Amino acid sequence: MRFQDMKIGLCVCVFLQCLFPLPGPAQPASRPFSLEQILGSPFPTNLVAASHALRIAWVFTTRGERNVWVADAPNFEARQVTHYVGDDGMPIAALKLTPDGKRAVYARGSESNAAGETADPSSRVEKRTQQVWAVDADKSASSSNEPRLLGDMGCDEEDCEDIQISPNGEFTVWAAKKQIWIAPVSGNEKAKALTFARGAGSEPRWSPDGKKVAFVSDRGDHSFVVIYEFGRNTLRYVSPSGDRDLFPRWSPDGSQLAFVRLVGKEMKQPLIPQLPLLWAIWLYDVAGDSARELWKSGNGLDDSLPQLTEDKSFQFAANNRIIFSSEQDGWNHLYSVATAGGAATLLTPGKFETEDVALSSDKSSLVFSSNQVEKDPLDIDRRHLWRVAVEGGTPQALTHGETMDWTPLEVAGKVICLGSTATTPAMPYVVTGNRREMIAKAALPSDFPSPHLVTPKQVIFKAADGWEIHGQLFEPKPDGRASGKSRALIFIHGGSIRQMMLGFHYMDYYHNAYAMNQYLASRGYVVLAVNYRTGIMYGRHFRETVDGGPRGGGEYRDIVASGKYLQTLPNVDPKRIGLWGGSYGGYLTAMGLAHDSDLFAAGVDLHGVHDWSDFREDIPADAPDHDAAVKLAFQSSPNAAIATWKSPVLLIQGDDDRNVPFSQTVDLLQRLREQKVHVEQLVFPDEVHDFLLWKSWIEAYGATEEFFGREMK
Repeated sequence: MRFQDMKIGLCVCVFLQCLFPLPGPAQPASRPFSLEQILGSPFPTNLVAASHALRIAWVFTTRGERNVWVADAPNFEARQVTHYVGDDGMPIAALKLTPDGKRAVYARGSESNAAGETADPSSRVEKRTQQVWAVDADKSASSSNEPRLLGDMGCDEEDCEDIQISPNGEFTVWAAKKQIWIAPVSGNEKAKALTFARGAGSEPRWSPDGKKVAFVSDRGDHSFVVIYEFGRNTLRYVSPSGDRDLFPRWSPDGSQLAFVRLVGKEMKQPLIPQLPLLWAIWLYDVAGDSARELWKSGNGLDDSLPQLTEDKSFQFAANNRIIFSSEQDGWNHLYSVATAGGAATLLTPGKFETEDVALSSDKSSLVFSSNQVEKDPLDIDRRHLWRVAVEGGTPQALTHGETMDWTPLEVAGKVICLGSTATTPAMPYVVTGNRREMIAKAALPSDFPSPHLVTPKQVIFKAADGWEIHGQLFEPKPDGRASGKSRALIFIHGGSIRQMMLGFHYMDYYHNAYAMNQYLASRGYVVLAVNYRTGIMYGRHFRETVDGGPRGGGEYRDIVASGKYLQTLPNVDPKRIGLWGGSYGGYLTAMGLAHDSDLFAAGVDLHGVHDWSDFREDIPADAPDHDAAVKLAFQSSPNAAIATWKSPVLLIQGDDDRNVPFSQTVDLLQRLREQKVHVEQLVFPDEVHDFLLWKSWIEAYGATEEFFGREMK
């Protein structure tokens, strides 16, 4: 076509659009805020307190720049104590304060992959390592307050960093390279292995007098709790058995050690039916070198070890009480049991679940987060803080209203936490009476677009099989110019053991996703964040479905129900509904495009699973139903329905992903090309699952919005 013909055609198209406008609201004349603004707030993690000082510490990640901050009671004026600069892809984890609060110890760098490589998406030419550092917390960030290197960590699993400081504050221990390592916090000596023990050492815990370190030695199908005692040349194995002993916890006086005993691994177990994880609490008398079973779970599925929360919940409290989590009534609740034995006391009765747990300063009460409904039914999709005595009683609400509150701890008689709202990002807070006061308020950027954000609505609808599904609906703010029906998107969280809330999330990945949903709403999209089955906080039966994931993909029914719910809304164009999500959410995005391209017009799949049967390490060869399990896993995957995939898709992943193999994207890409499906790709070299670079999030989300803008115009 000649250029003149192109101009004539364009004029005709413009004329016809004036006579017959395309459906859908007019796009905003200008963007009310940018991705950089909505993703530009400092995200707080690793909130900790000094055990014998009125100081707290946390990590702020601001546009990829990660630093340690501290604040002191009673005013909690915040100051930065490290001065790392730039979006360098180096996370800070396992932050601890010495008991006197004068020094902070932390791990810097990512865990290692299967090849022993620390992630480095910044494309530097030098090889990186994960290391343990200490910094003076009495001083502010400056060139004169340089952190001191204590030693290498080289953690080989996600979230495996575990640093513990001695009661006198002089030494720190951590797990690395399958052993327990020790180093002086001063940095005057090199780190060395505390001892040698077969297996993989983890979970080090100092005794209250600082003379012993208990840890777990994992031997594969069984594990031991081991005690190393300074000045002694042999290790003490605590009541060794063929089971898996976990979570060693010292009593306040150091005379006893509690631990969890999970049944050992049995060979030739079937894969398709769910089997209970039976467990018990044991108590070890240090002086008598004897152990006894204190409490034992039942034999049903609901009696299984609550693996999501037990590590946080299992604590040795005052008054000779041990705190633990159990789902024996179908909900994740807190219990306590006396060291003398007897029945356990339910501390948190009701149809809700507990999550974060912290002992009070005197260890006589618990402060915990939950989605308990006090008065407002919306609270089931929020988090609030509560307090209960370790012996039992009626829990008392500490926070209320439209807030999200998590990671509680107690300092100087005050509760400190992290929190957010629907329009305010995560920040640290001190809880005073019935209100919260923000700490480090000056760190929040002045251009953060809170006034332009919407408050999502709680929506509840049913799937085809009757399951009740919760979601959060983001609708564009009316601007007086929009007309017709909007494009709509369904956001599908990962996990799948997650829950999206009616405000900014407590995990950085989903804090970003919530911000992205707000951004998409500002661009004229109606967005539904769906809490599908196999997610948390709605009871164990909702989470542990018999046909979830590789056992049948039953949760996909909730994604279909989400699409059909959106089609009933008067402001949604029923033919322009898209999907986006990451990890497990990427899996369900791909399921939607493969099975129901007539319902879902386009999708963005971030590091999703596309073939469950490829995860052979999760399918033991000796399982009696091995072949049936492999077949079912494939049938539960998007690849099984590739022939009916018609809708366009954008695939996004980093090729050093340690959660979902990059091969899942590589394989799907080829299959879609063979099917002549329109597929685009955005690949980040050396990037991991939870992107380490802030610019990776900006690029991925920018590409997502641009892709939907083209494919759902």
